[in-house]
Amino acid sequence: MTAHRSELAVDVRGLRKRYGDLTAVDGIDLGIRAGEVFGLLGPNGAGKSTTVEILQGHRDRDAGEVFVLGADPAQGTRAWRSRVGIVWQDESAPAELTVRETVQHFARYYPRPRDPEEVIGLVGLEAKANSRIKALSGGQRRRLDVALGVIGGPDLLLLDEPTTGFDPAARRQFWELIRTLSDEGTTIVLTTHYLEEAEALADRLAIVTAGRIVAEGPPAALRERHGTGATVEWTERDGTPRAEHTDTPTRTVAELTHRFDGEIPGLTVTRPTLEDVYLRLTGQEDAR
Repeated sequence: MTAHRSELAVDVRGLRKRYGDLTAVDGIDLGIRAGEVFGLLGPNGAGKSTTVEILQGHRDRDAGEVFVLGADPAQGTRAWRSRVGIVWQDESAPAELTVRETVQHFARYYPRPRDPEEVIGLVGLEAKANSRIKALSGGQRRRLDVALGVIGGPDLLLLDEPTTGFDPAARRQFWELIRTLSDEGTTIVLTTHYLEEAEALADRLAIVTAGRIVAEGPPAALRERHGTGATVEWTERDGTPRAEHTDTPTRTVAELTHRFDGEIPGLTVTRPTLEDVYLRLTGQEDAR
């Protein structure tokens, strides 16, 4: 392995995966640094989950090179697997066990697990620790899924739509958990349909469509690079609202300042959001 590769928690080159006539992953390259929070965005069927499954060693690839924590996932040993945590979109745990029993049970699978009580608290299930899983709500079960993903104290955590079913308060609590894990040095790969979540958590993002990465970089850089202009809005002297989409908003504001001889009534300048960029790059602009 090269020195460059040894610095990466995830190093993927030319990854490809087909299901019959369907190409799910079509030549993806990824380099994810240790300790980084990396987001994969894309519509359903774009290839995100398949990529995550290959990184975890759950699914074979058809072509390409993949190194995760220095090893090929397809040949991952038990020791290697203990260093990778994962939260799938759909999880199931024994319905008759309590939350505490389940977390304690899964902790025994790992050589250096986190404290079960600490993990239960991190995902906000203290009040449900003695409740049976079958009595939990959907959002509470999802929190338990996250607990089982982090109980082993993984070096790499793979999260596939982890906050589906969370209410806003639970989602914010989950964000704090991710920030805590990142501060501790955990590398995190996150797929999500929540653009606000991706922007709040990810150091870098890759936007995937039709099995290919169409854009990659920090959220702010993606907005700057792929956003198209800005919208300047103001109110005319007679009270008529006006709006202009322009690639030179500073010049437009300067012209308006001169015309109004100072303050511009109702002035707002709106630049493209990450959602705007995402919808344009994935060909879904008309879906808004």
